[in-house]
Amino acid sequence: YPSEFLLQKITEENQIPLHIHVSLSLQYVAGLKGNALVEFFHNNIAEVENEELRHLMWSSVLFYKSPDVEVMACVLLSTKAIYFLLDDTLIRAHEHQTDFWIQESSDCENSSFHLSCCFVLKLNDLQSVNVGLFDQYFRITGHSADHIVACLTRDSYNTHAFIQQLMAVLSLLARTPSPEPVDKDFYSEFGNKNTGKMDNYELIHSSRVKFIYPNEEEIGDLAFLVAEKMDGLSNLQSLNILLYVLAFQVNHVEGSVSNRNLLQPKTLILTSSDLFLFDEDYISYPLPEFAKEPPKKDKYQLADGRRIRDLDRVLMGYQTYPQALTFVFDDVQNQDLMQNLTLDHFGE
Repeated sequence: YPSEFLLQKITEENQIPLHIHVSLSLQYVAGLKGNALVEFFHNNIAEVENEELRHLMWSSVLFYKSPDVEVMACVLLSTKAIYFLLDDTLIRAHEHQTDFWIQESSDCENSSFHLSCCFVLKLNDLQSVNVGLFDQYFRITGHSADHIVACLTRDSYNTHAFIQQLMAVLSLLARTPSPEPVDKDFYSEFGNKNTGKMDNYELIHSSRVKFIYPNEEEIGDLAFLVAEKMDGLSNLQSLNILLYVLAFQVNHVEGSVSNRNLLQPKTLILTSSDLFLFDEDYISYPLPEFAKEPPKKDKYQLADGRRIRDLDRVLMGYQTYPQALTFVFDDVQNQDLMQNLTLDHFGE
């Protein structure tokens, strides 16, 4: 340790997504290669001497205690814990919302010394991992509200790679075996005897950590919700969700220092007749066991919806991934697509 393959792999993975702006401290981390990165991990992050760095990933993260603050993080998986190196500037900006961050006053605010916060989730405290629809994100759950983190990878490859590495690392943990028999019958494990439908696709790892994947009913619920917004429940049978992707809506801010674009996280859902943007709660559902009341917001909240037949053209940018798409709709007569068209439009 570390092998040449590992050094090459973490060097390739150590790249901040192009569309994300991060603090100088995280830019420094992203500039490290190979051995320098491993040494940085052991000197500044690792909590015990004999732990090994196994995987590195850059991802947006959400915390259960502050569901509205999406923070960019460098996620480091070792044989002992998962470390989230966080953008300190963003945390300070949202200090009033993130009451569980303990901020210590430092004397190096005006110097060239840059700090990052590091959130640690020990593998021994890990209870379950919920994988989101189409592997666009996953949620890691520990033993309390402080230990629930969602990683919005927006990329099925990154999600899959992290889950595979996490399973491999968990296999090294020495935990007492669970009392129930290992060889459970598939149908009694997952099946509901009344309906014959699968309740949940749940994989219990040898370390007793649950890996929970979405089942077909979740897509059905989403299709029902979309049909409701379309006022076309009669078409529910023929409604197909063609695409579900976590994206950003770009709001261009004129007059700011750099005329920069503000990226607002949205869930884009495409059906055969409509294009929808939803504000989705990625962190609160499914409800953790200790939750005493449901979240204040629904899982999906409609932000915008347009008919495909009103789509005039799609403009594509020339930059590399992630690609920017501009949808131009020709729907001037009906600006508010969600309004009820049976209303009397000739009244006041």
